[in-house]
Amino acid sequence: MITDESLNKKSKTLTDQYCPPAVDNITDVLIMVIEFAQARQKVLANNIRLADAPDFVPSDLPCKQFAAVLNIALDEHIENSRLLLADTENISFLTSGRFEIKPVTDERAQRLLRCSREKYIHFQVEKIVENAMNQRFAAQLIRQKQQSPANLDS
Repeated sequence: MITDESLNKKSKTLTDQYCPPAVDNITDVLIMVIEFAQARQKVLANNIRLADAPDFVPSDLPCKQFAAVLNIALDEHIENSRLLLADTENISFLTSGRFEIKPVTDERAQRLLRCSREKYIHFQVEKIVENAMNQRFAAQLIRQKQQSPANLDS
C-alpha cells in the first residue's frame, strides 16, 4: 500500500536527472507500462508452467500498487511538469530510470489452484490477455505520439 511516508522515501525525478531530454514524461510512463507488462507476462506464464509443481504458490506483480504510483507521478507531471516516482514496499525505482518489482502471492489464484486446476488456468489466461492488451495499448499510444504533428516539427 502506498502511504505518505513511502512517497517521501527515495523519491526520484526521472525527467530532471535520469532521462535523456528527447524523452518526455508521458512517454516515460508509457514505457514503464510496457516494461511492467513484459515482466508480468513472465510471472503469469510461470504460474501456468509450474501449476502442477508440488507446493507451488502462484504470484503476480502488484498491479494496483504500480497503477497508484503512476497516477501520483502523472498528477505531479500535470502540476509541475516533472515525473516524481516513489518507491513502495514492492516497487523500487533505480537511478537509471529503470525499476524493480517484487512479485506478490496471488491468493485468489492460489485458492483456485487448490479447488480447480481448470478454473485456475482460465484465470491465468484471462490475466495474460488483459496484460497483453495493456501492453499493446501503451505501445500504440507511443506510436501515435511519435507520429503526431507536434513531433514532426522537432
